[in-house]
Amino acid sequence: MDLDFTEAELHRYSRHILLEEVGATGQAKLRAARVLVVGAGGLGSPLALYLAAAGVGAIGIIDDDVLELSNLQRQVAHTTARLGRSKAESIAESLRALNPETRVEVHVRRMDVDAAQELIPRYDIICDGTDNFATRFLLGDACHLLGRPLVSAAVLRFEGQLSVFASHDGQCPCHRCLHPEPPPPGLVPTCSEAGVLGAVTGVMGTLQATEVLKLVMGIGDPLKGRLLLWDALDARFRSVRLKRDPACALCGEGATIRDLSAHRDVAAPACAV
Repeated sequence: MDLDFTEAELHRYSRHILLEEVGATGQAKLRAARVLVVGAGGLGSPLALYLAAAGVGAIGIIDDDVLELSNLQRQVAHTTARLGRSKAESIAESLRALNPETRVEVHVRRMDVDAAQELIPRYDIICDGTDNFATRFLLGDACHLLGRPLVSAAVLRFEGQLSVFASHDGQCPCHRCLHPEPPPPGLVPTCSEAGVLGAVTGVMGTLQATEVLKLVMGIGDPLKGRLLLWDALDARFRSVRLKRDPACALCGEGATIRDLSAHRDVAAPACAV
């Protein structure tokens, strides 16, 4: 591992390096890491900003949407002057301005089966910042089948949830152990239908970033096999233990999902919260 830092890097990351759990070795791990952020919206904005600030070496951004005025209430990596521009390109501009040493790889495309198969193997960790079940289930299935950990957050109104799915290790539960199938259309509203307090996406995106940094550096106790729930109105966090389902269609003993072909018939909408 390359522990040779420039004077500027030592100064930029000095508060990290001072931490016994991080140090120069942890910072070098961050510099070598590659993380894919799916969705450049309310979750992706704080997530990507903190990953860049922390010195993650390469950050991929995939989003096919353009910036609208209603996004700015929560998607804080963007600016009013960039309305109408690609969200992926807009957030990349913010990340490069924050930390020019981080390589930002822009993918202006929809996260479909082809994108999943092409992009996920290029990165060490995948982050779900999406707002629809079609994309969420695609990411969960793809990360299990392609052997990548998935850091997944979700928000709605005043609530958020977060977990790390690393079922490819043969021990942790997968996302289908928690939700075996997508809910019927219309049963669970999206943020565009039910609303969301902007700061809630900021908290959950920042917690996502924290889990990514822990995974990269191998420190602390990541949320593998646990679901973190936050109620902002009550200012209450709680953690729920998740168990692996032996009958799970994705990771169970008799798993029936062996490829991503079933997702080719699903048209996922624009994905950022």
